Amino acid sequence: MTSPTHARKARLKTHLVSAKAKLKNHVTPRRLVLLSAAACSAFLLLLTLRVLHSAASRGASRSWSGTASTPAAVAGVQHAQQQRDECAKVPAPVAEALVHYATSSNEAPRQTEAEAGAAARVLARRAPCNLLVLGLGPGSALWAALNHGGRTLFLDPDAARVAAARAARPAGIDLQAHPVAYHYQQQQQAAASGPAATALSDDHLLALRNSSDCSADSSPPKPLAPDHLERSACALAPRGLPAAFYEAEWDVVMVDAPPAPGAVYTAAVAARARRPGTGETDVLVHGVDGAAEERFARAFLCDGYLKEEAGRLRHFSVPSHRDKDTMPFCP
Repeated sequence: MTSPTHARKARLKTHLVSAKAKLKNHVTPRRLVLLSAAACSAFLLLLTLRVLHSAASRGASRSWSGTASTPAAVAGVQHAQQQRDECAKVPAPVAEALVHYATSSNEAPRQTEAEAGAAARVLARRAPCNLLVLGLGPGSALWAALNHGGRTLFLDPDAARVAAARAARPAGIDLQAHPVAYHYQQQQQAAASGPAATALSDDHLLALRNSSDCSADSSPPKPLAPDHLERSACALAPRGLPAAFYEAEWDVVMVDAPPAPGAVYTAAVAARARRPGTGETDVLVHGVDGAAEERFARAFLCDGYLKEEAGRLRHFSVPSHRDKDTMPFCP
């Protein structure tokens, strides 16, 4: 009688004989040749890639060493490093503005964080750009700094405030500020000195949007020129604009608080005078505190152009109206 151990050995031997027979039937000489060829090809491919990589590394190292060894190359490398260091620095006007506000405790900002943040986001998207600011206030140096590398022009009806802003500007910031007057203010000053002094009410100024004198300014047939606004019959038209106002198409227009009717009107005209096909003008109106300011901003800058409200700030995006005869302020 066969023991269990001998039986297991016999079965194992039988399996080995069967496996050898199957292997002999499947592994033909042709298949062995193909398998060997594939293995050799893979080995050669890996070897080639390794050699090429090593050669490229050595070539780059020799090229860098040979180039950097010349004085001109060394100077070029140092200049590139200096440019990278400069890019990592805060621009000087921004730094000066931050120092100015950090050390000027008597200047209370007119805007909340949300309002200033909304304006800063617009400038971050458009800057460097042509920025027109109608009104001078505590934030003037900041707006000029945020438009670093662009063109910023400030206009204010108070000549004394313009002179004070120029004198108090932070070092490193070229504050381009000019006095400007508005036709209705001149009329009111003339009326105040006469026997029958009368002031133009807010309702009267608001109604001027539909007058032919003012609507003619909203669709200029060509780029704005001094004779267009200086001779305008509209009571809201500005007077005494500097040449710099006419030298640029304004990408962003800010009306600082409090938003005077003449400033809102000037912003509306400047935005609509942009050359067709060059995009829209972002107009930011600060200090919309009451119903009068709200109605005036929406009347001349249009509900349809309103993009954002943040506290007392209104952001309008105004398209060009140039070459569109008799087009109203709000089509």
